[in-house]
Amino acid sequence: MERIEHRACFGGWQDVYRHRSETLGCDMTVGVYFPPQAADGPCPVLYWLSGLTCNEQNFITKAGAQRYAAEHGIIIVAPDTSPRGNDVADAEGYDLGKGAGFYVNATQDPWAKHYRMYDYIADELPAWVEADPSASDARAISGHSMGGHGALTIALKNPGRYRSVSAFSPIVAPSQVPWGEKAFGAYLGEDREAWKQHDAVELVKSAKEKLPLLVDQGDADEFLDGQLKPHLLQAACEAMGHPLELRMQSGYDHSYYFIASFIGDHIAHHAKALRAG
Repeated sequence: MERIEHRACFGGWQDVYRHRSETLGCDMTVGVYFPPQAADGPCPVLYWLSGLTCNEQNFITKAGAQRYAAEHGIIIVAPDTSPRGNDVADAEGYDLGKGAGFYVNATQDPWAKHYRMYDYIADELPAWVEADPSASDARAISGHSMGGHGALTIALKNPGRYRSVSAFSPIVAPSQVPWGEKAFGAYLGEDREAWKQHDAVELVKSAKEKLPLLVDQGDADEFLDGQLKPHLLQAACEAMGHPLELRMQSGYDHSYYFIASFIGDHIAHHAKALRAG
């Protein structure tokens, strides 16, 4: 691995690394914030999954999360959103291909060769992170939009793996909205039953662990009614008795201004769960 950025930030360090991913078959970049407490011993880790069009830079430069991570002693790992490279398949538009991995393992050509973001986030990346002595094996996961979908589904599919999960403006039912239908049709094929394994609304129905879900959603979000549909997750959780705190935030949209406004709440939520473990 190669450290390509190293910047002092709130008493800790905001780094960016480049490493070879065997899972994805390409080089990947990932942002890692080390709080000051990491100099004295292992710290728990919060994985942040970003949304469509993003890479590792969006969260680390716009969310203002380092301040709160330093306060609570949490490492934040912010990976890229898709495989990258000249030989990686891509598509026209912003919602398929590079920058739009959707945190699934593609089964269809030409995507299957590289687009294995589920395995990368769930297995390869934590193994790489936790090999560092400053990181403990206590994990939490969060994300925004497509990344909120990824955080919810990966946590629901891996009971006991994460101590907490949260999301901003998540795509809660990708099987039922245009973004998800386009991506899942391309990556996973036309069998909609296979899509359900990456759909938070469907996964809640069979979840083996009642891990509480924290979701913040702006009521002025331009994608609220067409792509996000948080009421579907609320209905599924109510039907199954799955704990959900859905906070509709008045006046907020889909942007990083929204994330920056409430990221402190989310990191405090994760810190509480990580300490309790």
